Amino acid sequence: MRPFDSARRDLLKLGSAGLAASAAAVLPAFAAPLHKAMVPAPLLFDVRVYGATGDSKTVDSPAINKAIEAAAAAGGGTVFFPAGNYVSFSIRLKSHVDLYLSQGCTIIAAESPLPGQTTGYMGGVYDPAEPKVAWDLYQDWGHNHWQNSLLWGDGISDFSITGPGLLWGKGLSFGADRAVRGGYPKYVAEQAGVGNKTIGLRNCRNVVLRDFSILKGGHFGMLLTGVDNLTIDNLKIDTDRDGMDIDCCKNVRVSNCFVNAPWDDGICPKSSFALGYNRPTQNVTIANCYVSGCWQLGTLLDGTYKRQATGGGRIKCGTESNGGFINIAISNCVFEGTQGLALETVDGALLEDITVSNITMRDITSCPIFLRLGARLRGPKGTGDQSTVVGTLRRVLISNLNCYKTAARFGSILSGIPGYAIEDVKLDNIYVQNAGGGAPSTVDARPAEDETKYPEPGMFGITPSHGFYLRHINRIELSHVEIHPTAPDPRPSFYLEDVHRADFVAVTAPTTPPAFSINNSSDVRILLSRAAPDSFTP
Repeated sequence: MRPFDSARRDLLKLGSAGLAASAAAVLPAFAAPLHKAMVPAPLLFDVRVYGATGDSKTVDSPAINKAIEAAAAAGGGTVFFPAGNYVSFSIRLKSHVDLYLSQGCTIIAAESPLPGQTTGYMGGVYDPAEPKVAWDLYQDWGHNHWQNSLLWGDGISDFSITGPGLLWGKGLSFGADRAVRGGYPKYVAEQAGVGNKTIGLRNCRNVVLRDFSILKGGHFGMLLTGVDNLTIDNLKIDTDRDGMDIDCCKNVRVSNCFVNAPWDDGICPKSSFALGYNRPTQNVTIANCYVSGCWQLGTLLDGTYKRQATGGGRIKCGTESNGGFINIAISNCVFEGTQGLALETVDGALLEDITVSNITMRDITSCPIFLRLGARLRGPKGTGDQSTVVGTLRRVLISNLNCYKTAARFGSILSGIPGYAIEDVKLDNIYVQNAGGGAPSTVDARPAEDETKYPEPGMFGITPSHGFYLRHINRIELSHVEIHPTAPDPRPSFYLEDVHRADFVAVTAPTTPPAFSINNSSDVRILLSRAAPDSFTP
C-alpha cells in the first residue's frame, strides 16, 4: 500500500470532528497548509452562540449583528434564528449572508422613542435615517430612508431572508399623521431613533425574500429601492401601511404572497426620485397573490379573519412615478375588500407594456380599473424631461377580470389629460357587477381635470357612468365586456370624452338608459353587442 493511501485511510477513521486537529500528525509533509485549509467555517451561525437570548426581554440586536458580521468575515454563511422572541433595534444585513428564521422564531421591533424622548426600549434606538439630500422634496419622507429599519442593507448583494418565522414591527412608526391603531403608540417617523419600516434595502443585487411573515410592518413592510434580481415568494404580510414597495427595481418576481393592508396599498411598484436620479421599475412579474384591505390587523395571520370597513390593500403602480414603469406582468391574483387595480404615471415618465390577466375581485371599495396619466410633475428641474413634459401611458392589455360587488359612485376610470392621451389599451373578457342605484343628478356629473392632483379614483368624485369613464384616450378596444348593476342606474354604462378610435365588440350592459354616451369623440365602433345596435361614429 502506498503511504498516501494509508494516510487517507487514517484520516477517514478520524471523522470530520478530528480531521483538522490531526492533520499535522497524519501528513507531516503537508501539515501547515492542510491544517489551515481544513478548519471550516460553521455550517450555521447560531445567534445564541453570539449572545442572543430570544427571551422577549433582552435587546438581542447587538448579538444578532455580531453573528452577521462573523458570517460575513468568513466569506458568507447562514445566520440561524432558533425558536424564540428576539427583541431588536436595527439589524444590519451583509453581502453573502443569509438569515434563516426558524419555525417559532419572532424578531420583535423594539419600542421606538416616544415624542420628546431620546431613547426607546431599554435605552436603545434604531440606526439614524440617512442625512437629508436635495431630492428629499420629491417623495414622501419615508421613501428617502432605509437605515432606520428593523432590518436594512445598502449596497450589498447575494443574500436572503428565508424561513417560516415572523417579523413583528411592534415598535415601528406607521407615519407621523396617523392616529393610534390597535393599541400601539404613535411614534413620530422623523424623530431621531425611531424605526420606520420592517425591511429597508437600497442599491442591492441578487436578493431572495421567502417564506416569512410580517405583522404590523410600520410605514412600509418592505421598502426595496434600486434592488435588481429580486425574488419575493410566499410571504404573509399583515400590516398597517404599505405591504411592499418595489421602487426603481429591475428583474423582480413576486409570487404566492398574501398581503392584508387595510389602510394603504398591498403590493406597490413605484419609481421615485429617492436615488437622486430617474430610474424605471422594469421587468416585474406579480403572480398568484392575494391582496386584501378588509381584515383587522393581525387577523389574516392568526386565521380569525375579523372584518372591518377600510379597503386598502390593492396592487398599484404609482403614485411615485419619476422613472416610469416598463414591462410589468400581473396575473392570477385575487383582490378582496380593496381598491381596484391602479396604473398611474403623473411625474413625467412613461408607463408602458403592461399586461394584466386572470384577476378576480370582490367587495371593491372604489373602481375595478384605474388608469391615470397626469401632470403632477413632482421632480427636479433639469433631469431629462422631468417637470417639463408630461409622460406617456400606453400599450396596456387587461384580460380575464371578474369583479363582484363594486361601489356605485364611479365606474372604472381611464383618464389622460388634455393634449396628453392614454394610448393603445385593450380590455378583454371582463365582467363587473356594481351596486348601481345612482341618484338622477349623477347623470350630469362632469369630473374636473385636476391634472396636478395626487392620483386616486376619489379625486374625480361621482362619474357620469357606472361602468367605464373614458377620457382623453387614443386607440382603445373593449371586447366581451359585461356591466351588471344590481340596481337600476340612470347613468350610461360607458361615457366617452375625447376618445378617438375606439372599438366595442360583444359588449353587454343595460340598454335603459342607453348604454353609451359619446362626446367629442371620433372613429367609435360598436359591433355585435347586446348593449347597443351596431354603429359607427366617424
